[in-house]
Amino acid sequence: MITLRQLEFALAIAKYKHFKRAAEECNISQSALSLGIAELEKQLDTQIFERNNKQVLITPIGEEILERAKRIFSEVNDLITKAQLHQTPLVYPMTIGIIPTIAPFLLPKVLPKLREDYPNVQLSIVEEQTERLIEKVRHGMIDTAIIALPYPTDGLLTFEFWQEDFLAIFAKQNAENQPKTMDANTLINSNLMLLGEGHCMTDHALSVCHLDTNRIKNSFSNASLTTLIQMALSGMGTTLIPEMAVTQIKQQNPDVATIPLSEPGPHRKLAFITRLNYARVDDVNLLGNVFAKGLSQHSL
Repeated sequence: MITLRQLEFALAIAKYKHFKRAAEECNISQSALSLGIAELEKQLDTQIFERNNKQVLITPIGEEILERAKRIFSEVNDLITKAQLHQTPLVYPMTIGIIPTIAPFLLPKVLPKLREDYPNVQLSIVEEQTERLIEKVRHGMIDTAIIALPYPTDGLLTFEFWQEDFLAIFAKQNAENQPKTMDANTLINSNLMLLGEGHCMTDHALSVCHLDTNRIKNSFSNASLTTLIQMALSGMGTTLIPEMAVTQIKQQNPDVATIPLSEPGPHRKLAFITRLNYARVDDVNLLGNVFAKGLSQHSL
């Protein structure tokens, strides 16, 4: 009989295209994972993967089987959480996805408040880019995610809980000759450095500032936001940071200056997303309220 564990193995292999990495994620030995897949293929009387010493490929019928496996996992997760509705709010474990441009600045502000209000809360945090987080929410791989809007979220529930602006960041000595607000031309002339394509913060910045990608094609970087901040503080130009990051950055770097953008805000909104049929939607909404309170306390 096919088991959920076997389907978990198959989905992990499909994710990594690598048996060893899949085994590590499933916390089993590679040989046990291989045996589980062999048994699954025997039960189905079909081959899901083509594998040799160099690569793992998914067969056409394997693609269909894996898509159905994702739906099964989503339904099972919702079944389990439905059975937990009678419990106290935020007691049952939850996995939250957060985009990297939010997590390091948001969590220090909101987790103390969350722990104070709900001491038994059990959270697991996953950091991914927005597109990947939405995929994980849709397929039941995580319970909810925090993303920045605007972003397409068709077929998902959205709970907005915060809004904020972007600011340009400079070393203090380099900020003295800058205007009081930054428009698109000033940003470009200040050697603007942005995260690479695929980061929603970059997409939002381009939209907010009406930046022409042809004019700033050399501005994109594969570095992290933390690295771009350090480059700006070393006098190599400027980058944009979210408003919630200002206090933390100034505490760590006293010689930093921030300049607001000319474009009116809010420049982005933060929201929790989850599935339409997610059983613990009230807990997601509750998290949004607690996070909003935590952020408000730090903005006073």
